[in-house]
Amino acid sequence: MKKSFYAILFATSMLFAASVQPGDKLAKKQEFTYNAGAAPQSLDPAKIEGTPEGFFARNLFETLLISDIDDNVIPGVAHKWEHSDDFKTWTFHLRKDAKWSNGDPVSAEDFVFAWRRLVDPKTASPYSTYLSYMKLKNVTEIVSGKAKPESLGVEAKDAHTLILHLEDPVPYADLLTQFYVLSPVPQKVVEKFGDAWSNPQNIVGNGAFKLQNFVLNEEAVMVKNPHYWDSKTVLLDKITLLQISNESVAFTRYRSGNLDISGFPLELFESVKKDYKDELKIAPALCTYYYEINHEKEPLKNPQLRRALSLALDRNIITEKIMKTGQIPAYTFSPPAIQSAHLIQNPDWASWDMKKRSEEAVKLLKEAGYSKNKPLNLSLLYNTNEGHKQIALAVASIWKKNLEGIVNVKLQNQEWKTFLSTRRLGDYQIAKAGWCSDYNEASSFLNIFTTNSSNNQGRFSNAEYDSIIKTAYLAPTEEDRAKAYARAEEILYQESALIPVYFYTNVALIKPYVRGYKIKPSQSYYFKDLYIVEH
Repeated sequence: MKKSFYAILFATSMLFAASVQPGDKLAKKQEFTYNAGAAPQSLDPAKIEGTPEGFFARNLFETLLISDIDDNVIPGVAHKWEHSDDFKTWTFHLRKDAKWSNGDPVSAEDFVFAWRRLVDPKTASPYSTYLSYMKLKNVTEIVSGKAKPESLGVEAKDAHTLILHLEDPVPYADLLTQFYVLSPVPQKVVEKFGDAWSNPQNIVGNGAFKLQNFVLNEEAVMVKNPHYWDSKTVLLDKITLLQISNESVAFTRYRSGNLDISGFPLELFESVKKDYKDELKIAPALCTYYYEINHEKEPLKNPQLRRALSLALDRNIITEKIMKTGQIPAYTFSPPAIQSAHLIQNPDWASWDMKKRSEEAVKLLKEAGYSKNKPLNLSLLYNTNEGHKQIALAVASIWKKNLEGIVNVKLQNQEWKTFLSTRRLGDYQIAKAGWCSDYNEASSFLNIFTTNSSNNQGRFSNAEYDSIIKTAYLAPTEEDRAKAYARAEEILYQESALIPVYFYTNVALIKPYVRGYKIKPSQSYYFKDLYIVEH
């Protein structure tokens, strides 16, 4: 068995969750307030899928591996790991001092139980197919109901040794284990309470913090978990996660000193840049903002219509006039900064001027039978948020202008939980969407458009695309894998499977007394790294 580079690097090193810098004097109150942006749909790792949920999951639970402040993979529950020469067998060695917040030991069986539960059709997890990206044995058969969860290729060799059996080589399988849906869950607690195990009064986690209080749509309070294996280095005593979707309200809380890190309304960017120049931080993100198309709803089954909409969208207006914080117009799904995406090219029409693109789009619409007298009427769904609203209004206006009034767009907004449910049920035509990497590799993006992916909510299906993604796993070199990814992206824009809008930047106001926080491209935040200095 070969040891992972990162396992070698960190196996014998002491990890410090929060390292106090020279000259910093700790505040007496180690309390931190953060805005999660919305109420989580659940606290159960198997039932969640969004960014707000990630802020809860990564602090209440800990996966086999996690990432440091610079997004480097580091040990989590597993203190070391290795793989076979063919990358088909991975062995993770768990810490013997890892415990649940109730004091029970965390065992390899808890991971086996959690992962089997994730893929079990009875759980109905939005990420039920995630382990298929890792090529774990029998995932597809289990998710489709053709095999039992017990046949999943995950094995507890003993209480502290977890072995993964893969169907095909995946050289980056360890990176996938960081994602919060692969958190362990306490089997005894789940079996005692059933689905109610993750209710605030019952939940037991293995992360650096435990839940003390939860008020839906208001705030959640977490306190330091004394049973966490590295609790002695965790400096924060209390975390308050607010659930504010209105950025104006969040910004007001920040200005009044009741929020330590916050976003702000986009239209205030210039004044924020002037008034809070030392607190304003901007950094790239491994995320793409796009519009998801429902491929099972007429009339957008027609690729000509999808192509017309993508052609006619002036992304520069969105990035330069609305966002204004360094976002890059997107014409592909995978962001250029993500690993193995260096061969991906924009479609040829991305270099055309808007006049030529609009003319081509109008031509496609007319060929499909639409005109001013017979307009194409569409609905566009977005979740409640001022930024998303501004973008949706701009998109509707851009399409109306560039498509000569042939397309009419009705905007529809829903609060977060309802929005997620509507998308999953397929009850929409076009929906706002955003995708951030679950791990730093282009497959984290491209896997979701495979036919059987549970994240493929637009129901795009293309046999060649599926075959290309399968080929990428078997590629003998990273360069061959990058070629496969480039071809997969070509298929996405040839079919107009989605409408990319821009590649994100992360923008935040951070109070000067917050230490250990750095905007991470992955947005994987572990608040155990933070501390507060006197102020």
